[in-house]
Amino acid sequence: MTFKVFIDGRHGTTGLKIDERLAGRADIEVLTIPDDQRKDPRVKAEFINRADIVFLCLPDAASRESVALLAPGNTRTRFLDASTAHRTNPDWVYGLPELPGQRERIRHSQRIAVPGCHATGFILQVAPLIAAGIVPADYPLTCTSLTGYSGGGKEMIADYETQGALPDHMLSPRIYALGLAHKHLPEMKALTGAAHAPVFSPVVGPFAQGMLVSVPLLPRLLPGQPGPEVVHAALSAAYAGEACVKVMPLGGSEGVEAGFLPATRCNDTNRAELFVFGHGEQILLVARFDNLGKGASGAAIQCMNIALGCDELTGLAI
Repeated sequence: MTFKVFIDGRHGTTGLKIDERLAGRADIEVLTIPDDQRKDPRVKAEFINRADIVFLCLPDAASRESVALLAPGNTRTRFLDASTAHRTNPDWVYGLPELPGQRERIRHSQRIAVPGCHATGFILQVAPLIAAGIVPADYPLTCTSLTGYSGGGKEMIADYETQGALPDHMLSPRIYALGLAHKHLPEMKALTGAAHAPVFSPVVGPFAQGMLVSVPLLPRLLPGQPGPEVVHAALSAAYAGEACVKVMPLGGSEGVEAGFLPATRCNDTNRAELFVFGHGEQILLVARFDNLGKGASGAAIQCMNIALGCDELTGLAI
């Protein structure tokens, strides 16, 4: 069977990567609006209603406008929205299948919100620990996330790649979202069950893609003062049997290189690696994945496969 797919926002970073990952799939026909008709809402509506799957790779307002073009009574076309517009909307299913029960919800939903990249790393680590009672919901969570510049989209990619030698202020990693109101915070709070959003410091580095999302924990503030072994066991149990999430050996005996944890080792895959470091006084959780893979287009393809009843890993490298 061949499924019709329309990528609304095909020329953006996520749209291009989705298109690339679909190339060569005999079971997918990508519908393409002629360039001179791309801004015609009537034409867009026609393509949306012809498709089995519509990927929304657009700003939030434009995503909402595209959803509104679905014809009344159309229960066949399914949306996968890569924007932040619907991630905490109760009428949409959050597209992180590794969470309990979420795979079945994705399978049966017409509206799926693809997770944010920073949020993916945070939720994968924190949600199981809150669910298990290891981390209280009101624990004062903090998170630092280092990402490659491709996460900033075409404009940031151009800043890094089209001006020759980088200016001094772009040669080092740079913290941003200093107003502490990053757009991923609502889903980071809602999908973990946390009572409060974390203090979140995203950092962009002078490399194209790859991601490290770290969350520190203090055992003395946790019930029973659990050590890293308890945390590692809980994460291992939560993701047992998952193909796209791998809990690495405790303490980093695998995946750490000469005492360093590079951000790029999962690039061009849909794999997320979870690390637990620490001792009786301090614990550090780190998620490593490709911000353009499990953090964006790869996650979107994984959700599409589930929604269409295909093998979940079709077209994805692990």
